[in-house]
Amino acid sequence: MVGYITLPWWIVHQGGAHHLAIYGVSIAITTIFAMPLLSPLGDRYAKRPQIVWGICALMVVAFTLATLASLSDYRLTLIICIGVVTVIAKAFIDPASSTISAELVPANRLAEALRLRKSTQAAGRALGPALAGAALALGGIAATFWMNGILLGVAAYVTLHLPSQSQLREHHRGLARWWEDLRAGLHAKWIVPLERGWTLVNFLVWIFQGPAVGMLIPLKVQSLGLSGLWLGSCEAALSAGLLLGSFRGSDALVRWFGRFNVRVGAAMCEGLALAASGWAHSPIVLMLTLACVGFANASMGLVGATHRSLAIPQNFRVRILAASMMTTQIAGILGPMIAGAALTHWAVGQVYTCFGLATCLLAFGFVLIPRSREFFALNHDQVKDWFRQEYPDAFKASVVPESRQTT
Repeated sequence: MVGYITLPWWIVHQGGAHHLAIYGVSIAITTIFAMPLLSPLGDRYAKRPQIVWGICALMVVAFTLATLASLSDYRLTLIICIGVVTVIAKAFIDPASSTISAELVPANRLAEALRLRKSTQAAGRALGPALAGAALALGGIAATFWMNGILLGVAAYVTLHLPSQSQLREHHRGLARWWEDLRAGLHAKWIVPLERGWTLVNFLVWIFQGPAVGMLIPLKVQSLGLSGLWLGSCEAALSAGLLLGSFRGSDALVRWFGRFNVRVGAAMCEGLALAASGWAHSPIVLMLTLACVGFANASMGLVGATHRSLAIPQNFRVRILAASMMTTQIAGILGPMIAGAALTHWAVGQVYTCFGLATCLLAFGFVLIPRSREFFALNHDQVKDWFRQEYPDAFKASVVPESRQTT
């Protein structure tokens, strides 16, 4: 989160919204290719080493940016190239870390494990922006990048010493087998109507939600004439909302309204809160609205993540998640382009509000996804491997033999 805050702030101040939009589009294009092309590796190799090496690569990136900032050497092309390395590293980290929980804990405790992970991530999201804001105010951009590299080094060290319990896949594979794995993951996602519809709605929503929780936040802070410390505070407020939603907030909503209603209602409320963020004229109001965004996002995400992880067969989880990330990144290309074009005609606040309202409207499309109500009515035991049970033809390819799996 320290790097997530610092790099856009550096780009905004050196190159403005135009450079930030170019950077966002370039990274999204890279991710489109990196996520699906590397995802078969995540299903066949131990996940912990993938996470460790990915974090080490991010550490090197952070120290490189720190060196450039110390030398006042701002070059957008070089920053984009460094960003490509970041994307490749995250192509290993994100799918592996997002799916490893389902391998390490039994199904009846997966919801608890995901909640714990979401809560600790939210705590990091709250602390990271606060550290970044303080470092930007006291030490400047270069010092903040140096701190980012040190924190990533600590993270890599801790991860390296965790016990390895995830499944180790077969290692001797050729290009043909890799291509077969890739096609199998995309085929499964397309064949399952619920997964296909879920991906389509997320794609449309993220076109507008992505910029609203990304590039538009530093631009909004800058438009109010605020410092980097306020940027860190706003991001911390967003994370505080995530933390609150992760700590039993989503459970309470599910008990009151049901999983399906929470999944749809929280997504729509998140859009309304984003619209209010664009309308806000004071930093306090902006922080409050972003906290509401975080709470709604955590509630929505936790309700869907557990069921979705259990429903996907284990040997397809990384590939299907990576395909979802690929579609998200395609939306991540369109979103900054639309935002950049809109910012040439309207003020940041107006664009922000419109993006929030569009997010709210498109989130309602989840109601139209086939069998979504039936899916969320299932309990955790019933939903396990539900996709394979209901659509067996989607998962016939690339099944890893039991004899080749070790723990």
